[in-house]
Amino acid sequence: MEKTTHFVGESLAFLDAVEQAGRAADLNRPVLVIGERGTGKELIAERIHRLSQRWDGPLIIMNCAALPETLIEAELFGHEAGAFTGATRARAGRFEEADGGTLFLDELGTLSMAAQERLLRAVEYGEVTRIGSSRPLNVDVRIVGATNEHLPDAVEAGRFRADLLDRLSFEVITLPPLRGREGDVDVLVEHFGRKMASECGWSSWPGFSKRMMTALNAYRWPGNVRELRNVVERAVYRWPDPDRPIDEIQLDPFASPWKPQPMPGKPATATAAPVAGPSEEGAVEDGRLLIALDDVADFRGAVDAHEAAILRHALQRHRFNQRATAKAIGLSYDQLRHCLKKHALL
Repeated sequence: MEKTTHFVGESLAFLDAVEQAGRAADLNRPVLVIGERGTGKELIAERIHRLSQRWDGPLIIMNCAALPETLIEAELFGHEAGAFTGATRARAGRFEEADGGTLFLDELGTLSMAAQERLLRAVEYGEVTRIGSSRPLNVDVRIVGATNEHLPDAVEAGRFRADLLDRLSFEVITLPPLRGREGDVDVLVEHFGRKMASECGWSSWPGFSKRMMTALNAYRWPGNVRELRNVVERAVYRWPDPDRPIDEIQLDPFASPWKPQPMPGKPATATAAPVAGPSEEGAVEDGRLLIALDDVADFRGAVDAHEAAILRHALQRHRFNQRATAKAIGLSYDQLRHCLKKHALL
């Protein structure tokens, strides 16, 4: 089944990147797409292909990080029968498969130096040679590369060829992370939420509560749109009452009091828990609430502020899962709800 490019977003940073991809599509030149995981690099590559004069040709996708180094060259350029152990028959590589179309090389920065040298020749001369063959083949392929690293730094470190980078960087499109796309979290939550509600058979879409939308907008989204989609869809299918706005999310699906513990003798990996930043009630530093004791003029107000800060921090640490938060700080679920209402945190 053929995929179709589908973009969701209204922020200027995102729309500028999409427009840049559309302009680059008409030119038969290499394009580099830079962005964090989950920002939509493959969608941009598909857009470039569909809007180009090669739209009716093949779009071949290869993840360069998905194969061991020993197989990368055979996968890209093909091989003849008997070229190496296990090569029982000849096989065309991705360049030959993409002839007349577009080859999308994801995780480009992971290519070995030997593969980069062969790739440079293919880009410069339009020639590829199968492993085990001395006869070059002419191919007409447009390269769209993608990476989540800054390739000039890789050149400085000696991990990427400067001449290959020069050849591939005719146009460089850098996709903004979700945290840099102002207003798009609301748009994406609505889009993915409605789709999941329909999939679950809900007759209407109640949306998320104001409190949950605040939490979703405050989160940094290291996995970007892909992570947000998982969080939203998981919250929809778990929510028991389609007539009420969704009021619980789980940002980390691996968070559990029963998660596997490190094996004896192996050091545990320290994971920094998210903490609240400075606020008018005080600040949290390394999990400790800091209060300027000399400035306390209202005992009851200071105690209330301290209690509210503890609740905010515990909620954030446990991804706004109220049951996990209650268990962590030694309250029953009902006691936690009472405290949250007392401090207007619901």
